[in-house]
Amino acid sequence: MKTLMGFVAGLLFSLGLAISGMTDPARVVGFLDIAGAWDPTLIFVLGGAVVTTFIGYRLVWKRDQPLFAGRFALPTRRDLDPRLLGGAALFGIGWGLSGYCPGPAVASIAGLSLPLAAMLIAMAAGWWVAKRFSGSH
Repeated sequence: MKTLMGFVAGLLFSLGLAISGMTDPARVVGFLDIAGAWDPTLIFVLGGAVVTTFIGYRLVWKRDQPLFAGRFALPTRRDLDPRLLGGAALFGIGWGLSGYCPGPAVASIAGLSLPLAAMLIAMAAGWWVAKRFSGSH
């Protein structure tokens, strides 16, 4: 059931990205181009995500446990370490250079292009390097 719910959540996320136009890297690059032809669409998508999360958390915290798991799984660390900061920086650089973050990239696989393939290969290589050097095999 956990896998099915993960699939359903991923499917809903992908549909939201496609409907909002966030699978188009030109939109993201347009948002980052504040000195040129700025496209504010991403602000509205992010705002919708914040509102949805705000409401969702209020509903979820009223429950003793999740619907499809025995307990809530929340991160316990709150510190900023070099790995977290480095990963965040690489994520931002990759997003800015390609116009894709991982969600829209995976949602865009049906229209695979050379830049998208390059981004997905670089992302998979980054995962491999992170796993290889993190000590968790």
